[in-house]
Amino acid sequence: MPREYQYPFELRHLVYFREVARRLHFREAAESLAVAQPALSRQIAQLEKTLGVKLLHRTRRRVEVTPAGQALLERVEPLLRSLARVPAELRALADGQRGHVRVAFTGLAMATVLPAVLRAFHQQHPGIKLELNESPTSAQLTALRNGDLACGFFHPDAPTPGLKTHLLLREKNGVLLPAGHALARRRQLRLRDLATTPFVLFPRTHNPGFYDRVLAAFSAVGVIPTIAEEVWPRANGVGLVRAGVGATFMCPSEAKHLPSEVIFRPLTGPAPESRLVVGWREPADAEPALAAFIAVATAKYA
Repeated sequence: MPREYQYPFELRHLVYFREVARRLHFREAAESLAVAQPALSRQIAQLEKTLGVKLLHRTRRRVEVTPAGQALLERVEPLLRSLARVPAELRALADGQRGHVRVAFTGLAMATVLPAVLRAFHQQHPGIKLELNESPTSAQLTALRNGDLACGFFHPDAPTPGLKTHLLLREKNGVLLPAGHALARRRQLRLRDLATTPFVLFPRTHNPGFYDRVLAAFSAVGVIPTIAEEVWPRANGVGLVRAGVGATFMCPSEAKHLPSEVIFRPLTGPAPESRLVVGWREPADAEPALAAFIAVATAKYA
């Protein structure tokens, strides 16, 4: 056994000492522990010998805890309480009621499906801690494959071998305009109407599939888009639209709660489509806490 784990006493010595120190009576402590009083006395004597200090001062009338014994008692109490909780904590981990899950999400996920998933999950599994981080699709896929991430809400643009996914959202995009835009009064727009409007997008490396669908939609109507800015995260793009820098694409589900400086309009004709999935490495049931989270996320959007 490694030297750092070689103790000159056993756990039972600490349990016996704690009981005597609490009751200050050897006979009562022996009865509580269901051991013979002479055997209890020997165990305490062994513990004192191995530690090289007097822990208890015993007379015919009473038992007193020495300063060294009090110092040991203060250390033993939290240790034994912690050990007593271990079986229940391990069962809770195995049952998916305790644990820790690292979850990444895109701006679209947080603006649409994720809040409801989180609300339901925290209600059903209050003992599981979620570590949430906003991250683009490309970074999520790398982290999932490397095992650095348990679960992600992202936008797939190609098959994801080694990952299991569940579709949560699939919508044709509309356009988000500054409220003062010349086309803001129209109820519906076409991409061709926006030929002279600059657009705020995101770096293609974050989600190549959707970026290419945007360009394909413009190409289908014979328009070469003007890209004013490429920014991330999503909230920054919306902020630039609010500032009047340009327009951006947005799903109808994402456009339910918007500031007054912007306005959402659906698009007729060609328009890019957004797909949002929850994805994880198989098998999810190898990690009970993750399996619990996946069960809630997929049931919420079955």
